[in-house]
Amino acid sequence: MNGGCRILALAGSTRMDSYNKHLVRLAAEGARQGGAETTFIDLRDYPLPLFDEDLEARDGLPAAAKELRAAFLAHQGLLIASPEYNSSVPAVLKNAIDWLSRPQPGEAPLACFNGKVAAIMSASPGTLGGLRGLVHLRAILGNINVLVLPEQVAVARAHEAFAAENRLADEAQQRAVLRLGARLAEVVARLNG
Repeated sequence: MNGGCRILALAGSTRMDSYNKHLVRLAAEGARQGGAETTFIDLRDYPLPLFDEDLEARDGLPAAAKELRAAFLAHQGLLIASPEYNSSVPAVLKNAIDWLSRPQPGEAPLACFNGKVAAIMSASPGTLGGLRGLVHLRAILGNINVLVLPEQVAVARAHEAFAAENRLADEAQQRAVLRLGARLAEVVARLNG
C-alpha cells in the first residue's frame, strides 16, 4: 500500500453522463488498486464565474473556488480526463485551473499545483480520442509546475467504447487505463516518501 498517497480525480466536463467521467473513475480504480486513496470530484459541483481579475479584486475568490482549492491542496496527485473541444481543453477545466492558480496570502505561488503529479487521459467520439486537447492540457499543467506522467490514454469513438457498468469494451484499453491510475499512485508515493 502507498500509505498517505492521496489522488484527486476529475473530468473536464460537466455533462452528467460524460465519457470522461467514466474514464477517470476507471483510472481512479487503478490508483486504488495501486494503494492510493482517491477522491472523485465533479466540476459541475463547483460553479465558477469566468475568471476576471476585477471580479477577484472586488469580491475575492468565489466560494466554489475556495472549496475546490481545499480539495486540490489536500491531494498530492491528479487524475484528469479531459474531452477535446475544438482541438483544445474545455473552458470549464481551463477556468477552474485559472481560479486555482491565483496567489493567496500566506501561500507559496501555485500552491494548488506546485509539486503535484498528474496523469492525463481523454475520451472522444472522434478518431483521435482527444489527443489534440491532451497536448494543450499537458502544456498548461507543465507550466504551472505539475509533473505530468509521459504515459497517457486517449479513447477514440467513446460513444462505442464503453460497455456495461461503464467499463471499456476493449480489454487492452481497460487494462491501460487501470495501469495509468496505478502508475500515478506509484510515482506519487515515491515522490512523497
